Amino acid sequence: MAHDQELADFARQWAEAELRGDTVALDALLTDDFTAVGPHGFVRDKKQWLDRYASGALVHDAFTWDEVTVRQYGGAAVAVGVQGQQSVYEGRDADGHFRMTQMIVEVDGAWELAAVHLSPTGGRRGPEA
Repeated sequence: MAHDQELADFARQWAEAELRGDTVALDALLTDDFTAVGPHGFVRDKKQWLDRYASGALVHDAFTWDEVTVRQYGGAAVAVGVQGQQSVYEGRDADGHFRMTQMIVEVDGAWELAAVHLSPTGGRRGPEA
């Protein structure tokens, strides 16, 4: 599809921003009504997602987004992949691998992340990072 490269670029920008804890970049990449469902069922809105980084509670040493498949539906896309992280959350080890589903939507000509859902892959599970 015409947007394949745009979606690949979006995925790279998002993963890099997560790795750096870059709240400015993430603020631009997430929709205003962004919702995240974590691997233990907790729900976070955009502010709560960004606050993990702004407060220093979440720090990544490594962050990966692999095994990704993307299906596009007009101005929306669904990406499914594996998010890996070597991280510390509130002073505790938060390393893990999670199957993630992303809902990506086109807003004013740019891709933005509207929602994510994470599930443990059966390996080591981190806390509610």
